[in-house]
Amino acid sequence: MSVTRPALVCLAVLISAVIAQSASAQKMRSVGVSRPAASAPPSAPPTRGGGNGGTRGSGDGGYRGGGRFGGWGGVATGVIGGVLSAIPPDRVIDDGPDDDGYGPPPPARRQAQAARRRNSNAPPAGERRLVPDEVVIELRNSATPAQIDALQRRFRLARISSTPIGLTGTTFYRWRIPDRRAVAAVVRQLEADRLVASAQPNYQFQLQQAEAKSEGDPAQYELAKLHLPQAHALAKGGRVRVAVIDSAVDTTHPDLAGAVADSFDATGTPPAPHAHGTAIAALIAGHGKLVGAAPEANILAVRAFDPKGGSAQGTTFAIIKGLDWAVAHEARVINMSFAGPADPAIHRALEAAHRKGVVLIAAAGNAGPKSPPLYPAADADVIAVTGTDAQDKVIAVANRGRHIAVAAPGADLLVAIPGGSYEVSSGTSYAAAEVSGIAALLIERKSELKPEQVRAILTGTAKDLGRKGRDPEFGAGLADAYAAVSATETPVARANTGAR
Repeated sequence: MSVTRPALVCLAVLISAVIAQSASAQKMRSVGVSRPAASAPPSAPPTRGGGNGGTRGSGDGGYRGGGRFGGWGGVATGVIGGVLSAIPPDRVIDDGPDDDGYGPPPPARRQAQAARRRNSNAPPAGERRLVPDEVVIELRNSATPAQIDALQRRFRLARISSTPIGLTGTTFYRWRIPDRRAVAAVVRQLEADRLVASAQPNYQFQLQQAEAKSEGDPAQYELAKLHLPQAHALAKGGRVRVAVIDSAVDTTHPDLAGAVADSFDATGTPPAPHAHGTAIAALIAGHGKLVGAAPEANILAVRAFDPKGGSAQGTTFAIIKGLDWAVAHEARVINMSFAGPADPAIHRALEAAHRKGVVLIAAAGNAGPKSPPLYPAADADVIAVTGTDAQDKVIAVANRGRHIAVAAPGADLLVAIPGGSYEVSSGTSYAAAEVSGIAALLIERKSELKPEQVRAILTGTAKDLGRKGRDPEFGAGLADAYAAVSATETPVARANTGAR
């Protein structure tokens, strides 16, 4: 409900009148009660509120006023006057309409507003995995251009780009903070604005490639470890679309001939094929010198990461654009071989993709056993994959945690790189790609499988490693492609029923 300044003035006058009437009535009831004249103090000159309150709420609000009730006029007028003085003449107070357009907001809205104040998306103290002078703002599609421009001016921000996201039914904006204010402070200010659906940092994510070296040409030991040759006798991932949200893929690599069904650039910078994206795509759908886990799958190559140093870096804004495009282009599996902080916007996009039946798979991360969980692998809707070596030991750089679902080979793998070349490389990135390929085999075999059924099959048919039962190092164990595609019904995971 919107309350204007004139309305508040009228309200103040009405309250003062009611209080004055009550005081007059009280005086009339007091007639006939005699008191010694000498005991009465000298009368003080009357004030506007019967005391020191004044119309702007200064002083003590009229508690010293003459008469039994006279001071309360100053209290009411002083308090409301103080509120009025704090409101610019051209602003209104708006606490939102209820269901019939009048009164305070309904309970559900009040609860949502309270939760929003408690659960800020401002970055935690010390968080450095973000673009230092940017925020990502989510607005409802009903916001008008004039409202958006006013919002930008009000918070002194400069617009970089925007994109509508079908997964959330909103539009995301990437805005720069020109005056170097802290990201956390700007996010909290934006969250208090009714037009803003959400605000947060533009977080940064890293691809999970641990090391690479060009010498050596070891056999693809992962094929035997995962029982892929036997699985390929039953399914090869034909016509199943697997999105690779990564750096740019070299679509001309011989191992990927005809495998890339479509491409999308979410970064807006000149594309350049990159080793990581090319390696991931070939581990899923390679069919030349290398054999991927699903050699007949169709790759949707989503470029959301730009080269930076020896790796590549992606942001909240680019990753959300990539997720939205992949789902719109009918991806059944999305591979995310990157890791970073918990990200509210990406979390909501992943929830929406999961509800649409998309299998989400991510690398556990290469930050080591003492690292806290990394995302998106630690998201509840994502199948987190760790990496093992030729001796079925977890690789030293791999993250640990209860969210780990399964393991796959990730050490010293021969992978494809741009220019038709190959190198030996390690990382949980590659393990995730192999499991994404196995998921494509399952979907080819049984297209109606839901994401949680795919998770249950993968964990229920995995080979137990490490401690007996599910553990934070290996999850349910080493993935077994042949056992998975052979399953005629969703099994119950041996270790933990597939629960997170």
